[in-house]
Amino acid sequence: MGKGPGLYADIGKKARDLLYKDYQSDHKFTVTTYTSTGIAISSAGTKKGEQFLADVSTQVKNKNITTDFKVDTNSNLRTTITVDEPAPGLKTIFSFIVPDQKSGKVELQYQHEYAGISTSIGLTASPGVNFSGVLGTNAASVGVDLSFDTASGTFTKINGGLNFTHSDLIASLTINDKLDTLTASYYHSVSPLTNTAVGAELSHSFSSNENTLTIGTQHALDPLTTVKARVNNYGRASALIQHEWRPKSLFTISGEVDTRAIEKSAKIGLALALKP
Repeated sequence: MGKGPGLYADIGKKARDLLYKDYQSDHKFTVTTYTSTGIAISSAGTKKGEQFLADVSTQVKNKNITTDFKVDTNSNLRTTITVDEPAPGLKTIFSFIVPDQKSGKVELQYQHEYAGISTSIGLTASPGVNFSGVLGTNAASVGVDLSFDTASGTFTKINGGLNFTHSDLIASLTINDKLDTLTASYYHSVSPLTNTAVGAELSHSFSSNENTLTIGTQHALDPLTTVKARVNNYGRASALIQHEWRPKSLFTISGEVDTRAIEKSAKIGLALALKP
């Protein structure tokens, strides 16, 4: 973690990335190119079963202002404008989707040595409002994440969390889904030289009285190749290998099986990202 407690989304992020990031069962291909003026253009295609989804995005940077345009196969145009540090520690994000007239949103993020705050409001007559705040340091922090629908006058999100960092380990505790799901996670860096780490996540649903335990690990075979594996208490086991075959260009192959029905459930995912 960096200086200060970060934002609410950073609580438990290390463990989530270890257990879930880059795992997939789809086939994805991404190509990014840069113009002579520094404009980044990315084309992505994803095959989900029999369905194929594609999008084209463009990123333009001018000093501290970054503008992203993204067009998908449904003819939706998503625009995001980010102003980085108009004042120290402050970030402003403005986004909207055409033709969705209710998608406009303004978000403010502020990070301080002892606090991280993010607040957003929809640009409609009866907007949704979100507020998340974290207090503490990079060693220990506590935070909340709330969303309120002004049209109905009800809270649509009520989350809270704790985060503890000590040397090579990070532990967090969150309660989400309007206080219905309690999740504890743990991340331990075993060897920074080989990027070896282990992690675990235990979730309990009060409404269904169900528990889900997921454990995982990662290890760098060499500076360009990383392997990861995970398994949960329902018998679903996953593994992936990711290779950086040239700078910023990654090839990832992942697989998942249900150990209780191996002959029926094997899934293979492929991802290729090309950057100059």
